[in-house]
Amino acid sequence: MRSTQNVGPQDMAQHFLLSSAARTLSLTKVARMSDDEARGAFREIRWASTSGDPVCPSCGCVAVYSYKSRPIFKCKGCDSQFSVTSGTIFANRKLPVRDYLMAIAIFANGAKGHSALQLSRDLDVQYKTAFVLAHKIREALAAEVEGMKATGDVEIDGAYFGGYVKPTNHKENRRDRRLAVNQNGKRQCVVIMRERNGRTLPFVFKSEAESVSTIAGRVAAGATVHADEALHWDRLHALYLTKRINHEHSYSEDGACTNQAESFFSRLRRAEIGTHHHIAGRYLSAYAREMAWREDHRRVSNGEQYLMMASAALAHPVSRQWKGYWQRPAID
Repeated sequence: MRSTQNVGPQDMAQHFLLSSAARTLSLTKVARMSDDEARGAFREIRWASTSGDPVCPSCGCVAVYSYKSRPIFKCKGCDSQFSVTSGTIFANRKLPVRDYLMAIAIFANGAKGHSALQLSRDLDVQYKTAFVLAHKIREALAAEVEGMKATGDVEIDGAYFGGYVKPTNHKENRRDRRLAVNQNGKRQCVVIMRERNGRTLPFVFKSEAESVSTIAGRVAAGATVHADEALHWDRLHALYLTKRINHEHSYSEDGACTNQAESFFSRLRRAEIGTHHHIAGRYLSAYAREMAWREDHRRVSNGEQYLMMASAALAHPVSRQWKGYWQRPAID
């Protein structure tokens, strides 16, 4: 047997994130872009089908005028004026176009996510601005799987997030925080439906048992479901070929396992604890969908992720949730 005492990093199987194939994006190149170059990049990404030639977002006309005095366009068909971000999730922007490209590039580089506080420091903007900007990107990414149904082998599992309860100071006064009586009621369950070698669909519920009807609507007929031995999954047997795994005995047996679902939970858990430190209940679904996107594209280079995020943002319409978010009355 070969000794491992003198084995160096070059002799071991290299993780994808450590390889040169994972690094195809340079933040310095994006930061050095002029405003004209940034607008040109936006044009190439948004109107890729017309090689960057503007298309009217109101009527779809390709015949447009370009203004020399201002970076906007005018449609010859409907006379409407528009910019490179009009009708997108970045509509009515206040920051320079280059800053949005920088935000997307920085966001793409976060393997376990990127906090709004860090983004606000990177871009030198207010925390509120960075918070909304990051959530707009998350909304655009989540739209990719809107209405999608999971097919093939689908792993289903749930895990609880949020609602941290600080333990009592003295050991003799501590209680089991896993019990409902010792929790603060803010914990929510993220239930995952993950295709093997496919996409990941996360949803948020008060408990795992509440998710069965949603699973029936989002997992296609004919799929094979993999789940653990929790009693509420028994109802899935009437809908799908269901394989169960008892985690007290093994993590995989006869092809049944939920390892890929657990991999997603690991990523979300690390994002919550190590990156964001706290995720409020109303935003948990947005963070779960972001981590699902990152998990699905974990073998894609940061340059490709950057282009995919930018394309998703520029293809997404104006956000009804985040437009004017901080001007609304507070919600309890």
